[in-house]
Amino acid sequence: MAQVSMTVNGKAVSAEAEGRTLLSQFLRDTLGLTGTHVGCDTGQCGACTVHVNGKMVKSCNMFAAEADGAEVATIEGMAEADGSLGVIQAAFREHHGLQCGFCTPGMVMAAAGLLAENPKPSEKEIRAHLSGNLCRCTGYHNIIKAIMAASGQDVGAIAAE
Repeated sequence: MAQVSMTVNGKAVSAEAEGRTLLSQFLRDTLGLTGTHVGCDTGQCGACTVHVNGKMVKSCNMFAAEADGAEVATIEGMAEADGSLGVIQAAFREHHGLQCGFCTPGMVMAAAGLLAENPKPSEKEIRAHLSGNLCRCTGYHNIIKAIMAASGQDVGAIAAE
């Protein structure tokens, strides 16, 4: 066991973790941040996407010890300070960018990563960026609309799939 310390959603945390503990396990089981979902345990689905030092990471492919000293952002940190939905979360809700909700935390985190790099992405850029995040329910159309809306763009021009 080793002591792992990091800042998660702006709060300093520290706990013991075995060397083989994945960041997704650490966040969910040790810190109780269950918004980070684990879908495949292989990095294929993107449900476990978080940000580590500002970069998107599939937390089921990273050991907690690798995040020692890092700044980690999870879906729980996407809300506004008063607890209301953040811009991206609200856009997902407004544009029905979720159905079962299982992939939604990873999709929101992927969207946040994209919008941090490219504040006004095209539909094509959004589709390419989301290629590492799988959704079995929505067909992606409303997810793309939500991301376009969160970026302040017109969603009326998005082509139906």
